[in-house]
Amino acid sequence: MTRQLDLDPRPESPAPKPLVAVDRAIAELRRGAAVLVRAPGLRVLMLAAEAVGDESLARLQADAGVPPVLAVTGRRAGVLGLTETEDGVFRLSSQSGFDAATIAALTDPCAESNSPLDLSRLDVVKASGAEPACVALAKLSRLLPAAVLAELGGHAPFDVVQVEADDIAAYQTTAARSLVQVSQARVPLEGAENARIVAFRPSDGGIEHLAIVIGEPDPDQPVLARLHSECFTGDLLGSLRCDCGDQLRGAIAEIAQAGSGVLLYLAQEGRGIGLVNKLRAYQLQDAGFDTLDANLQLGFDDDERIYLPAAQMLRLLGIGRVRLLTNNPGKVESLARHGVEVTERVPHVFPSNDHNQGYLRTKATRGGHLF
Repeated sequence: MTRQLDLDPRPESPAPKPLVAVDRAIAELRRGAAVLVRAPGLRVLMLAAEAVGDESLARLQADAGVPPVLAVTGRRAGVLGLTETEDGVFRLSSQSGFDAATIAALTDPCAESNSPLDLSRLDVVKASGAEPACVALAKLSRLLPAAVLAELGGHAPFDVVQVEADDIAAYQTTAARSLVQVSQARVPLEGAENARIVAFRPSDGGIEHLAIVIGEPDPDQPVLARLHSECFTGDLLGSLRCDCGDQLRGAIAEIAQAGSGVLLYLAQEGRGIGLVNKLRAYQLQDAGFDTLDANLQLGFDDDERIYLPAAQMLRLLGIGRVRLLTNNPGKVESLARHGVEVTERVPHVFPSNDHNQGYLRTKATRGGHLF
């Protein structure tokens, strides 16, 4: 028996206050302002390291009354040679304090520095208080994964946005579970004229994820599906540095040839690090790092994506079983972990070119992709 996918928009419910607080904190960090992060028994004022200037640094110290410290990921601390473990978050402090140029040199491998860093003057401690939440908030802001922070003893500045550390940690899961369909329209595509685009938005008003529904998939059968992370350079500009554009257009063509299916277009640029950081990673690749090590140089994990939004979108479309177009076994495992049955992994391979051979080789040898 064939039944139609559920494409009726749901009414948007009010966003939970924790989602709103994190969303506001993200906006503050991206414009260079400080936010107050609360952890059990602790309050810290933080700035995103990427947005720090000497003036904002001085203001942070004046408001807190203590010298700021720097929090970086274990990945970045390991790259700097400050720790042997790459797990967690580390707090860096210096008796002489930090200026904006030193913070940039410690957190941004693409930053130009006029003087060498003296790492011997740094005190390095594995962090367990508010620092992990501050770094996570910088990541959510699509900025470099580093934060400048100072513990607050007295009153907070009257106009500062406040957010709980636990709400930061839960943000991606909470946002994904709050996704609702907000619009859908018929959009004939080249090679797939019977197509619709369905938009899903989290309840805090954050960035939308899209589903391209081709034909009339039967939710009672495994649906041919592709999870595609947005790639501005590959999808729109036809960049030869990756195979994303080929995979996007190839998936649309293959689903159309099969008669029906769905492509989820996920707002996870650069494996979840954002477009600006992806461009930084490209700069590092030009300096000799492969695609995974470039991410690690920046302080990110090799893949920062989560697939709960994809699973939630499939559920909202009424799809519980899929035949997944992918070369990445991690996507299969992630969907299964979130309750979507993958009945088959369908290979999705395209010819390489002179510019992306190393990229594809790294995905196979280090990323576990199957070609």
